Amino acid sequence: MLNLFRTYINRRTLISVRNFYNSIIDPIFSVFSPKMNPNDSPEPEFDPRVPSVPVSYPIKTLEDLKLRTYFDSFHFQFNKASVPLRRSGVDGVSLPNRPRIMVCHDMAGGYTDDKWVQAGSNADAYSIWHWYLMDVFIYFSHSLVTLPPPGWVNAAHKHGVKVLGTFIVEWDEGKLIADQFLASTTVADMYAERLSELAVALGFDGWLINMEVSLDIEKIPIMKEFVSHLTQVMHSSVPGSLVIWYDSVTTEGQLNWQNQLNNYNKPFFDICDGIFTNYSWTEDYPKLSAAVAGDRKFDVYMGIDVFGRGTYGGGQWTANVALDVIKKDDVSAAIFAPGWVYETKQPPDFQTAQNRWWSLVEKSWGITQSYPKVLPFYSNFDRGNSYHFSIDGKSVSDAPWNNLSNQSFQPVLEFSGDTTTETIQASVDLKEASYSGGGNITFKGALEDGAYLKKRIFQGELHMGDSPVYFTYSVKSDGSSMIGLSLEFTNTINMENRTSVLLASSGDTLLTMNQFSSKFDSVIMPRHVKKTSSGWVIQESSVTMVGSTLTNIHAVCYKTQSKLTSSSEYYSILGHISIKSSPQNMSFPPASEWNVKSQNVNWKSGSVSLKIQWTLNSGVSPGFSKYNVYVENEEGKLVKSSNFLGVASVEAFYISDLLVPPGISSLKFIIQACGSGGASQELVDSPFLRLQVEGS
Repeated sequence: MLNLFRTYINRRTLISVRNFYNSIIDPIFSVFSPKMNPNDSPEPEFDPRVPSVPVSYPIKTLEDLKLRTYFDSFHFQFNKASVPLRRSGVDGVSLPNRPRIMVCHDMAGGYTDDKWVQAGSNADAYSIWHWYLMDVFIYFSHSLVTLPPPGWVNAAHKHGVKVLGTFIVEWDEGKLIADQFLASTTVADMYAERLSELAVALGFDGWLINMEVSLDIEKIPIMKEFVSHLTQVMHSSVPGSLVIWYDSVTTEGQLNWQNQLNNYNKPFFDICDGIFTNYSWTEDYPKLSAAVAGDRKFDVYMGIDVFGRGTYGGGQWTANVALDVIKKDDVSAAIFAPGWVYETKQPPDFQTAQNRWWSLVEKSWGITQSYPKVLPFYSNFDRGNSYHFSIDGKSVSDAPWNNLSNQSFQPVLEFSGDTTTETIQASVDLKEASYSGGGNITFKGALEDGAYLKKRIFQGELHMGDSPVYFTYSVKSDGSSMIGLSLEFTNTINMENRTSVLLASSGDTLLTMNQFSSKFDSVIMPRHVKKTSSGWVIQESSVTMVGSTLTNIHAVCYKTQSKLTSSSEYYSILGHISIKSSPQNMSFPPASEWNVKSQNVNWKSGSVSLKIQWTLNSGVSPGFSKYNVYVENEEGKLVKSSNFLGVASVEAFYISDLLVPPGISSLKFIIQACGSGGASQELVDSPFLRLQVEGS
């Protein structure tokens, strides 16, 4: 019932409605709830200690938090983030000294499609790909301790965005919980340390503290100790970590949202890393908050509820109205529930609506993250969901899937909003072919011979050294459609001095030079071209730009000048981009240097479930970005079939109810390591585990 009014009511009304609703409904259900038929077999309760398909889940009780039961879970290892935060800022870990954007994800209570750590089956699952417009991401739910699923952490960290979990105490039961964890400063410190342990173990960057209850006034000093101690232990354990206070309970113990930074909440702000204000502020509140914050004004995050519940500007398609005011007054913004676009099924489709909504943020605020920044750099444009999966140009699965850990660096595509005026549309098309993973950039439209069009892909900050840098990209095109890469460089000493370089597609060198030599400062033909059996053309070029910084990468769409065709139709797919300091692929440890073992093997009629775990014999952390997992069905010495099972982000993979065909004597599980530069180990050299089929 409450969800029906979500768009129209504010926080205070929501709490009143919920309390009234529960006071009526709970007694009714206690009297009239149907008795369970003894022959019914309900779904067994989730027991995190029992081996099963890995999932993310929150901690719901103080007892579980206190006793560290999460660390005894079968799922613990699978929930560790595998991607470290990309370093940024002056010291590599601090937030930039400017207005920032914090995004708080709130969708259907959390842990929906994103809970499936190794992959779900919904190709249309919600995801975010506009990381270049934010600085901090919060994963939010209404459970006591919300632990961000590793897919969100991995995707955000890759783009330089910090990730916070949520500690929330709310409703009537929340008052009882608050009384327990604020029993004394010693108890409060213990719970703060438990939260810090979780963030460190799972690899995320801090906490949002949301106390949506009234507190007895004598609890306020203990509350302040909890916030202060959590901030201190987080900072000492994870440099650059954040503890953010939500504008709820005041220093007088009242649940009274201030919608600004003032004397009623500033004592909490003073002992942590920032405040996330409630949404019902008026136009002068950002300026007033900045004055109270002083030299910490960028640590004030003014809330914007995208659903529009009492928020300044109305949220939804006018959320940028609030952003404009916040930016003008030089404080930061906290965007709550951008999944509104997905949940309310905004037309015409999710991708278009999502791109349109975030384009409003970009126009108001500007781009906050830049990449590439360091080498190697690799993107296959994978969003973490698709209808197929490919490895090195070969399709290995046509099953729909979602897994945010697979998300690659996202292209910074511009959204025009008017496809009728665009001669060529560029988009990530989940149903078109992929060179790697499930991503691509598909270019469709019309283009005459001799014409060309540039489409922004990345906005970077890559400092070039004295040595060549090697660019590799894959293309699949129809007819005379061609794609090159336009590189824009800025002189490190004189920022006004810019150089444009075209990495042209393979073809007639003379025609290419005639077409583009007057359009770019330099035109470079590929040094190496390779064509795959599946139709991909892989092109490699090298560039030397001493004393320069690569600032922009555009795709250049053009056509070969040919008398054989007069069609203006243009169609081409960009499969991946790789930028490296060496033309050679990385080397991988041979199979003999790995220890692969099985655990929790469970045979059933015609199927098997098991956990596979692998480590280097040296004990050194492998440090690979991910692992592709395959199984070969063996009959004696013959391989009867080979199948792709999935992608592991940690050095473990759980296989559930794998069907074993009749006559198979053994199963060979192959672990293919993948480097951050896009290279993957040859299967024949990869570590493996051979498991004899029970009864064979």
